[in-house]
Order: sequence, then structure tokens, then C-alpha cells
Amino acid sequence: MISSSSSTLLPKTLLSLLKKPKTIPRILQIHAVSITSALFFDPSFAARLLFAVSELSPTSPAYAETVFSQIPRPDTFSYNTIIRIHAHCGNPLKAIHFFALMRKNGIFGDNYTYPFVLKACGSMLGCKVGVLIHGEVIKRGFDEDLFVRNGLISCYCKNGEYGLGRKLFDGFVARDLVSWNSMIAGYVDYGDMEEAQNLFDEMPERDPYSWTILIDGYGKKVGDVDRARKLFDKMPKRDLVCWNSMIDGYTSCGKMDQARELFESMPERNVISWSILIDGYAQHGNPKEALDLFQQMLHQGTKPDKVSAVGAITACTQMGALDQGRWLHFYLKKKKILFDVVVQTALIDMYMKCGSLDLASDVFDSMCERSVVTWNVMIVGLGSNGCGRLALEIFHKMERERAPMDDLTFLGVLTACTHTGLVSEGLEIFERMKSEFGIEPKVEHYGALVDLLGRTGRLREARNVIGKMPMKPTSALWGSLLAACRTHKCVELAELSVEQLAKLGADDSGVYVLLSNIYAGEGMWDDVWRIRKLMKTGGMRKEIGRSAVEVDGTVHEFIYGDSSHPFMQEIYAVLQDLSNSVVSTR
Repeated sequence: MISSSSSTLLPKTLLSLLKKPKTIPRILQIHAVSITSALFFDPSFAARLLFAVSELSPTSPAYAETVFSQIPRPDTFSYNTIIRIHAHCGNPLKAIHFFALMRKNGIFGDNYTYPFVLKACGSMLGCKVGVLIHGEVIKRGFDEDLFVRNGLISCYCKNGEYGLGRKLFDGFVARDLVSWNSMIAGYVDYGDMEEAQNLFDEMPERDPYSWTILIDGYGKKVGDVDRARKLFDKMPKRDLVCWNSMIDGYTSCGKMDQARELFESMPERNVISWSILIDGYAQHGNPKEALDLFQQMLHQGTKPDKVSAVGAITACTQMGALDQGRWLHFYLKKKKILFDVVVQTALIDMYMKCGSLDLASDVFDSMCERSVVTWNVMIVGLGSNGCGRLALEIFHKMERERAPMDDLTFLGVLTACTHTGLVSEGLEIFERMKSEFGIEPKVEHYGALVDLLGRTGRLREARNVIGKMPMKPTSALWGSLLAACRTHKCVELAELSVEQLAKLGADDSGVYVLLSNIYAGEGMWDDVWRIRKLMKTGGMRKEIGRSAVEVDGTVHEFIYGDSSHPFMQEIYAVLQDLSNSVVSTR
């Protein structure tokens, strides 16, 4: 506990505490004592306190703003600190706002101010503000400062103006590694690997980051992972970032065996190494390996981060492993691992796809912050589970709260209406989409509308939608209409749909099986045999069926015709009993 009894020793005591390792509770205590003792109103001390808070960011940028707002006369140092906090925390607009406030209050920036502001400009789309800052930099004579010049190069390159960045780079003799790396990164972001390589070859010296930029460019940007590996093997000295970058390149290209081999040969690993591989397995259809690797990471004492947590949750989603997903949710809460909007949204998606609507709703209702993705996942999840009216309620709640919407929001709510047969509601939302919300319908939205009308038997209206839509119909639209024709026994439109699918080259075995079933349902056996003969001569084969189920936390996969499961005899015995029960009830 800090005491405010000794007014002589207090300033020195508090300043010495600010130099030690800091936590939010300790900073709050120092802040409170400084206010009660009036020490906080000394601009010098207030600036030191704000700087101490900045060292904890991005833990509490909002608290940093509170401290800043209480400073009676902020100086350049204080403004630089608050701008730097927001620039590094991914709040570029806030950083620009405080720079504008600084100028409005008649306080000029220095050679530390402009790099922070330019970093914020580099995070924004477009560089209009960056050009204005560049003009002020020249007027104030900071254009020859190395740090400011590097900030300008990086700002232009990150906004796609690599030509302007190169002009600054070429016109400046005193370059350092940051100058070279910023320019190379600019070319990599633009996809000009040839120019990036040329500049890399010209560098008088290189650090591991220089190599990593190029490795990342070849591996992730252009997908030339072999070229990236050659560079990696040539590196005179590799750090952990380089290893992770190379593994990330392999996972981005779906080469998981090579990624795993490199991972196993790493001299050391951090949570990023594990996360890249876990997420890679989840994204490339190997959820079991993703979960196994996640467990290995825990056993080796590495605390998960957001990426590895989302990767493991995604793996549970893909496998339908509800028990493992619930355990993971409990673990993340118990260990107080970063539980932000991304992780919570992934949990909602997992619960929805596993059919646990109550748990998904609990997570959704407990969230302090929701992104548009969160709302979309909730709407889609409710719709796919047959709760279309609840999905509509969430949509209308978005309206009331004026939450941002995108085209996926409307696709989700239209699909929800489709799954629940809410035709009039779906038609109304489709009409409002453009007229009220200003979102232009895409082919996917027309597809949802066709599906909505088709499932409820309004086939002619569905056909008219396809005919009047402003873009070329896709195979998905004709396939949706064909499926509706199967349900509502409409041979004429079914034949038209197959004809259009054939023109698009999408007439696979499933299409002809569906048409054959339609003919069979109408007793048109000559056409049934004709279709089967056509499939045989065309070498078409039905896809093998497969399914998976989780039992006591273990996922079992079944493939049609496979007899390798250890309990196959028992499974077939149960199937026989079920079949007998069905027959006896008829």
C-alpha cells in the first residue's frame, strides 16, 4: 500500500515506482495517490505516469486516454505518448485525432511525433492524410531526419504508393536497415517479387528481418514456397521469426507435411510456432491432428494464444466434437486466456454447428463487444438449426442497435428464412437490402431467393428471378432449382435446369441421379434407363457416402463399404434392429 503521509518523499517514491515493472493495479494506485496529493497536476509527473501506462498497452488504451484527459496542459511528450499508444494498438483514426488536437492547441510535433503519426497513416486505406503530414514535415524541416523519412517510406508503401516510397528512398543517402526493409516490404506487398529481390541483392548488409520479408513474400504472397525454402536454407543466421515465417509459408500452400517436418526440426519454439501449425491443420481439413497438436502444446507448458485457441475451436467445429469444444471453452476461461470477440465468435460458431443453441446464445449474450461476424454467425447458426424466426429476431436486434451489416448478414438471414419457409419475410428483406441498407445483392443473394421460392413450391417465380437477375446465373442457382423440382415433381423445369447445368459444365453424377429420381417419381422409366445409360457411358460414378459421430469425446468416422471399424459387427446389428423396427411400423 502506498502512503501519502510524507509530502517530501512522495514525488521521489512515486517516480521510482514508475520505473519498476508495472501492473494496472499498481498504476491505478500511483494515479490515485498522485491526485490526492496534487502531484498529478505537475505536467512533468503526469507525462511520466502516462508513459508508464503506455508500456502496458495494448492492455488499456482507454485508460491511457483517461489519464491524458486529466493532464492540465499536455506537452509534446504527452501528445507523442498518446499518439504512439493508438498507433501501436491498431487505432489509427484515434492517433490522427490526437495529432489534430495537438496542432489545434498550438503544440508542434518533433522528430518523434511524425513517425508515430505516419505509422497510423500507413494503417489506413489511402494516404491523403500521409501526404498532408509529408507537406508539414517538409515545412518544419524534418524531411532529412532518418526516422521521419523511414516513416514516410513505410506509409507510402503500405498504402500501395510504392513509386513515391521509392522516390524518397532513392533521394536519401543516409539509409539504414529500416529504410531498406520498408522498401522491400512495399514491393512484396505489391506482389513485385522481382524488384524486391533486386533491392534485397543490393543491400550492403542484412538482418534476419530482411530475409524474413522476402521468405514471407515468396511463401505467402506468391505461393512460391520452394523459392522461399532456398532463401531460408541460405540464411547465415536464423531467428525464431524466420522459422515461423517459413512454416507459415508451407501451411499457406497446404503443404502440411513439409511444415510439420520443419516444425519438428526447430531448435526452439514459441506459441506462434504452435499456432501456425494448429491453425494450418484446421484450415486444411485435418482437425484431428490440430487437436492432437493443441494437446501436445499444453503438455509442454506453452500457454495458448488467440490463434491456437481459434484453431482448436475450429477443429472441434469441423469434427462436431461438442464435448471437446466444451472442455476447451472451460479451459480458456479457467486459464484466463485472451477471451476476445474473435475467440468468442469461434465458440458461438462451434456450438451452433454442434447443435447446442443454448450454449451459443449464452456466449452471445455475455459478450461486451460484438463484430459483424459475431452477428452473422449467430444468424446463420440459428437459421441452419431451423430457428428462422429467432434468426430474424437477431437481425431486427441488429437494426435496433444500429450494428454494422454487410452482404453476409443478408445472405445469412435470407438463408434462415429459406430453412424455415418464411417466404414473405425473406422477400421483404431482399427488397430492403438495397433500398434501405444500400447493399447491392450479389449472385449468392439471388441464389438464396431462388432457394427460398423453390423450397416452398413457387417454381415459376424462382425461374423468373433467375431470368431477371442482372448477372449471369451460376451452376449453384440452377442446381437449387433442380433440387426444388425434385421435391415438387416438376419435370419440365428439371430438364431445363439440367440443360443449363450442362452448358456450364456442371452436369456431374449428382445432377443426373437427381434427374433420374425425378423421372422415377413420375413413373417415366424409359427416361430413367436413358439417364443411367448416359451416366454409364460417360464414366460417372456416385460419390461414396461418409459420416462422423462423437461418442464420449472420441470422433468415429464411417465410410460406405468400409468394414475396418473395431465395432463394425455391433454397429450393423443395431442397424438391422432399426431396419426391422421401421418395417414393423409400416
